[in-house]
Amino acid sequence: MQTTCDVLAFAAHPDDVELMCAGTMIKLARMGYKTGVVSLTAAELGTRGTPEIRKQENEESARIMGLTVNRILDIPDGNVQVTEENKLRVIREIRSCRPKLVLAPYWETRHPDHSNCSLLVRQAAFLSGLKQIDTGQPYFRPVKIAYYMEMYDFAPSFIVDVSDSFADKLKAIRAYESQFHTPGRQDNEKDATFISAPEFMQSIVARGQYWGNKIGAQYGEPFLVREAMKLDDPVAHFSDYKFAGLQ
Repeated sequence: MQTTCDVLAFAAHPDDVELMCAGTMIKLARMGYKTGVVSLTAAELGTRGTPEIRKQENEESARIMGLTVNRILDIPDGNVQVTEENKLRVIREIRSCRPKLVLAPYWETRHPDHSNCSLLVRQAAFLSGLKQIDTGQPYFRPVKIAYYMEMYDFAPSFIVDVSDSFADKLKAIRAYESQFHTPGRQDNEKDATFISAPEFMQSIVARGQYWGNKIGAQYGEPFLVREAMKLDDPVAHFSDYKFAGLQ
């Protein structure tokens, strides 16, 4: 079924988008754009929770984020590979949603599923525009891919001011109660992981503040694009730009 979507974010696992660029997704939805998230796996290898619990948490997070499209594919967790079969899976999602903008994880990252997700989406986005690749859908190529930051920093092409949507970003993250520290829960220390520590949530806030400070905002989310970006009116663009100390 085709569902037109302006922005489609891909992730290796449910909760990846929430952690890295939910503020942007929520902001765009509030601006009237149709937004969607496709998780390649159900995170069945996760230390905490179960795929069933993660699915329920994912649905609640999607509601908070105001998504038009929210899908979890059946690529095996821990084995996201750039194969012909997986390329076709991603091509079908792109052709179904026909997004102008695709978001994907930055290719330099800690988890191999995430780096392979980045490469898989990049290749599929291009191949989706080739007429001779038959999926029973009209061929389509997104205008641009923007890569969101995970563990490894990069010099951003742009930073989105998410000050007004950051509180709901945190709500979307906390919808995954099985994965993150929840004050008052008795089982917070059970099967502790890197992301279940209370300090991890503090780091999400700190990183949002760090990137927001770069653009004179309270919170920001950085993105990278591989190609040069067109700017028709730099005077108008930069006249609207405010930076702390230079306003």
